[in-house]
Formats: sequence, structure tokens, C-alpha cells
Amino acid sequence: MKALLKSSLVSALLVAYSGFAYAQKGASIECWITDPAKSVLFQKQAQSIRFRSTSSGINSTIDVNPKETYQSIDGFGYTLTGGSADHLMGMSKSARTELLHELFGTEGNQIGTSYLRLSVAASDLNDHVFSYDDLPEGETDVEMKKFDLGPDKKNLIPVIKEILAINPQIKFLASPWSPPKWMKTNNDTRGGSLKPEFYDAYALYLMKYIQAMKAEGIAIDALTVQNEPLHPGNNPSLLMLATDQAVFVKNHLGPAFKKADIKTKIIVYDHNCDRPDYPISILNDPDAKKYVDGSAFHLYGGKIEALTEVHNAHPDKNVYFTEQWFGSPGNLPKDFAFHMNDLIIGAARNWSKTVLEWNLTSNPQLTPFTDRGGCDKCLGAVTIDGDKVTRNPAYYTIAHAAKFVRPGSVRIASNTSADLPNVAYKTPQGKYVLIVFNNSQTSQSFNIRFNNQTVTLNLDAQVGGTYVW
Repeated sequence: MKALLKSSLVSALLVAYSGFAYAQKGASIECWITDPAKSVLFQKQAQSIRFRSTSSGINSTIDVNPKETYQSIDGFGYTLTGGSADHLMGMSKSARTELLHELFGTEGNQIGTSYLRLSVAASDLNDHVFSYDDLPEGETDVEMKKFDLGPDKKNLIPVIKEILAINPQIKFLASPWSPPKWMKTNNDTRGGSLKPEFYDAYALYLMKYIQAMKAEGIAIDALTVQNEPLHPGNNPSLLMLATDQAVFVKNHLGPAFKKADIKTKIIVYDHNCDRPDYPISILNDPDAKKYVDGSAFHLYGGKIEALTEVHNAHPDKNVYFTEQWFGSPGNLPKDFAFHMNDLIIGAARNWSKTVLEWNLTSNPQLTPFTDRGGCDKCLGAVTIDGDKVTRNPAYYTIAHAAKFVRPGSVRIASNTSADLPNVAYKTPQGKYVLIVFNNSQTSQSFNIRFNNQTVTLNLDAQVGGTYVW
């Protein structure tokens, strides 16, 4: 059983071949493995694995059923923070181009990142806090006459344009960390709430952002109303209760987008899985719901099954997973297990159309971050030190999905278990993808069965595999 592969033990996968609704007899399976214990990091396996008509009756079986479908996938990726853009633009052009192709291309060992989250103005991983309409004390600008993308023009927008040249189809979701402080009850970038008299001004501010980015050639596919609205301790941040967010969406942001014919999706909540009542309460308001595409989640609290709770309450609305951090210095075995089980597999099995990690890059000093609440331990998918690149746990977790489960893929049915959590897809190209993680402490042999064809595979403990046919 353990002699199967030199680098690690392979995984099993079922997937139909070339768009046919059955597994052709002897169809081969492409297999990519990450085995942290053996330093096998997202490696394509050379061994030939093929479906056959018989299987071992003593093994557990993962049945993949393409006739039962669930949500379509928008993509897998990261947040491109202002700090990430600074790191990338600090590289030589040739090194940056090589890295961006590795991150956003799909050939060879490129990992195919297909979705990026952006902050509207500064996040806590910028070198300073700013909005797009900062004013001297006592001044206001409700008509946004002084609105300007400002600091984002230096590094962030140029990096985005280089990414678009590699993958013109990549989607962007934007999230504000705070309005301009003159709109807030505490006149501070940290905490406070949005003053009701500035609801229209803030809706215009967000609309101006989408229009300004469009003028730069950057289409914002979706906007979350507020990053972590129940966490006012970050810098920047804003406290926005569910009742306030509902009023803002139904009476201000939604009508403003409709009047300006802005197609950017409006997504509510964007916070932890411990408060599914927050998005449900907004969606229970029909006047707010009509403007809302769906709800977004993080997993610093609660359980990933909360996504299904929200889906079941409003099955006509979408669900997104938009942020989870990796703490420095990183622990690949532990981090890989959690993120594969709960996010790459768990979020998808609970209806999420995206899985986004926090964040794209860091440097060895874990800078920049803002004072009074910025994250000083956030580890990027890659660490950039000059032109030297180190790949971190988030790189590998996203790679296992993004490279193969391309946008437009549809999740299909597969039975799962505590020892072998998994998720299956059919891609727009007619291929099938199965992602499996051995969540047990022992090696596991198992079958993949797809329309009367079977393959028997093995995964060592705490190993992840992606299978494509």
C-alpha cells in the first residue's frame, strides 16, 4: 500500500473523460499531491492511474454523481492588499513577471489563481490608513468632488493591470474597511459607525470607486458592504450592525447602483460564521433583499456549516467565502489540514462560490501594517524578499483547487466522511475534478466510483490530493 509512490501516496479520483457522462474504460487520472510530512508540495504524480470495472470491496468508496449538481464556482484566490502590491512592485520586472505568471497562469506548475479580493482604500495591511476622500478637519464632501484613487495609483493598480494581462477573465471583489472618517460618529479611521446623514454620500463614494476602477480598465464584479462589520477594533474599521446595513442597502446603496446602472453585485455581512443571523436578517427584509446577490463569510469564529444555514434560509441567494488568515511563521502540516478540510472542501460543500485566503504576499518583516490594530503576524501565500520567493501554506491550499476548478465549474455530488472529506466538480471543459484530504492519522485506501467504473487509491495520513480526468 505504501509502495505506490516514491514521494507520497497517491489519491483517488474519479472524473469522466472529455465531457462524456461516463468514465471510459481505462480512462487515466491525473493526480497532484501535497504531503507535508514528506515535503511533497503540490507535485504531479508520474504513476499511471486508470479506471476499471471492478473494485476492492473492503475499501470505503467515494461515489461521484455528475447528475446531481450544486453551485457554480467563481474562483479561488487571495486578497491583493496594498502591502502585497508594494512587495510585488519592489521586485525586478523580470522576477515579478515570472511570479505573476506562476500565480495566475494555468500551464505546467502555474497554480491558476482565478479570483482576487481588493480593499476599497486602505486595509490594515497598508503602510498607512487612507480613504479616497480625506479632508481637513471640519470639512465634508457629500458630492465626492474630491474623490481620488490616490495611493492605489502608485502600486496596486499597476499590479492589477499586469495580472489582467496574464488572465483577462480574473474576477475582483472589493471590500471597504472604513468610510472616510468625516462620515463617522467618532471622526476616526478606527471603529465608530456611519452617520445616517452620510448614507447617501457613502453610497456615492462606493459607486465612484467602481466607476474609477472601470476607467482604469478594472471591472469590480462584486462589493461587500463592509469588511468585518462586527469588529471595530481593527484599523481601519467600522461598526455596522445588521439593522443599519439593511437600511443602507435598501434605501441608499441599492437604489444608487440601480439608478447608475451599476452591475456590480452587492454582498452583505463579510464576517465570521458564528453570526448567520446577520445576513439572514437582512435577506428577510424584501426591500433589502432585492438588491443583494448573497452573503460573505470568514471563519475566525463559528462553523463552516453556517454557510448552508444561510443558503437554506434563502436558497435564491449566493454564498461566498472571502477571508481566512495564516499566522506567521506558518505550520504547513497543521495549516494545510485545516484549510483543506474546512475551506477548500468544507466551504465548497456548504455552497460557497469562492474560497479566498488572506493574503497574497508578505515580506520577511511582515510589513506593512497599520498602527492601532493592523495585523503584524499575517503570512502571505508567498513571501517576497527582493527577488527571492518563498511559497507558504496558502499557496498550496489554493493551488489544489484553483488550477483545475476553473471559473464556471459546477460542484457535483460525492459522498463524504470524517476520514476522507472531499468535493467534486465538472469543469466547463467537460473534465471532472475530485479533491480529497485524508483527515485521519493513518494511511487510507479507498475507491472512487464513477458510473460503473472504479479506481482504488491510497492516501497517507494528512495528505491532500486533486484528481482530474
